[in-house]
Amino acid sequence: MPDSPQKRTALSLVDAFNRMDVPAIISHRHPTCLRHFYPTAMAQRAQDNAGYSKSLTSLRTIFRNFSLVVDELIEDSANRRVCMWLSARADTAAGDYVNEYVWLLDFDETGEKIVRTKEFSDALMARDFFPKLKEAMATQRARAAAEQVVVNGL
Repeated sequence: MPDSPQKRTALSLVDAFNRMDVPAIISHRHPTCLRHFYPTAMAQRAQDNAGYSKSLTSLRTIFRNFSLVVDELIEDSANRRVCMWLSARADTAAGDYVNEYVWLLDFDETGEKIVRTKEFSDALMARDFFPKLKEAMATQRARAAAEQVVVNGL
């Protein structure tokens, strides 16, 4: 049996992430799609496509060699829904980024556009990793500014 439209779209979305192709990622989303973050203890507001695009664009410069692997995919064809358990990794200024996600994707009637995402992330990993990343990036910016001063002979 051939893959459903929503399964093809979900896998195409993962491929777009593996290329960090922000326009391709956003192209899989319906214009009114919202991205919801969980657990709610992370206290992050839902993102529309413009906000999501901005976030992804900034992360593209931070996460090198980003990759997502689909560990499991469950499909509810009748309700046009796909749930994926994903493993993520990337290289960053703070070292290896290793995380797990569960994405619950709801699709339009064609199965080609995502109308809502619920993204569950490892909150402990995020709590511990992102302050280190912020510090490493500040150190890199300071080092680059110092090198620029030396280059300019100031």
